[in-house]
Amino acid sequence: MDKYDLLKEKLIKFNKDRDWDQFHSPENLAKSIVIEAGELLECFQWNNNYELTAVTDEMADIFAYLINLADRLNVNLIDITDKKIDKNALKYPIEKSKGKSNKYDKL
Repeated sequence: MDKYDLLKEKLIKFNKDRDWDQFHSPENLAKSIVIEAGELLECFQWNNNYELTAVTDEMADIFAYLINLADRLNVNLIDITDKKIDKNALKYPIEKSKGKSNKYDKL
């Protein structure tokens, strides 16, 4: 079992022990990801003088909700991210996109 699988099992047990699965519909998890992303953004709201612990706590919350959502949808977060990187490599070839922030259809 790799580190991701161990973390996923720990998270599943944490939720099960608290009977929280009943609240973890895909819709609720997606909403929670957006809410936590807003809290992450709040860490940078007025300037770049952020508190690292607050930032990493919000990052961890987002990651935990992503793991829960992936589990609920029966997809592997590592696999789908790997596939998305491959898709993005086709949309953003190095020779057209290096050093540019344009969207792929504007390259």
